[in-house]
Amino acid sequence: MEIVDLKKWIRDIPDFPEKGVIFRDITPLLKNPEVFKYSVEKIAELIKEWDFDCIVSPESRGFIFATPLAYLMNKEFVPIRKPGKLPYKTYSISYELEYGQTSLEMHVDAIDKGEKVIVVDDVLATGGTTKAIKELVDRAGGKTVGVVCLAELTYLNPRENLKDLEIASLIRY
Repeated sequence: MEIVDLKKWIRDIPDFPEKGVIFRDITPLLKNPEVFKYSVEKIAELIKEWDFDCIVSPESRGFIFATPLAYLMNKEFVPIRKPGKLPYKTYSISYELEYGQTSLEMHVDAIDKGEKVIVVDDVLATGGTTKAIKELVDRAGGKTVGVVCLAELTYLNPRENLKDLEIASLIRY
């Protein structure tokens, strides 16, 4: 497939989920199988030299990119879920979003001690979600080495919160 301008496939929704926020809607990209495949393959290219064992990802839009990426790269996949969604014992963390507060959970046995982990998400905004996931991985004895996403909101300065991680994104706003 020829080079695709992925920004053309992401719709801006102003004032969602609240006034002043521009929501980057990836559903048009997902509707086109060729563009979606292209984006997953390009993400894989960005991180092909990274040394990691496992992909972790927050629900729900992160799963959309993380699972095909884990399959394509033959890596483990660990879902990070909202509270009460995982059936086994969990580590839990609460953290601030750019427009509120939320919590995430991960099974206590999801990450092996010493395992190198990357976070995959659709959008990297403030870095708060990745930072929270990194803490969950740390509790399990793993090491978060990087984060990769479809789109990075550079105007929210996520790299300031994630200085100790490799960061890669296909699109920057």
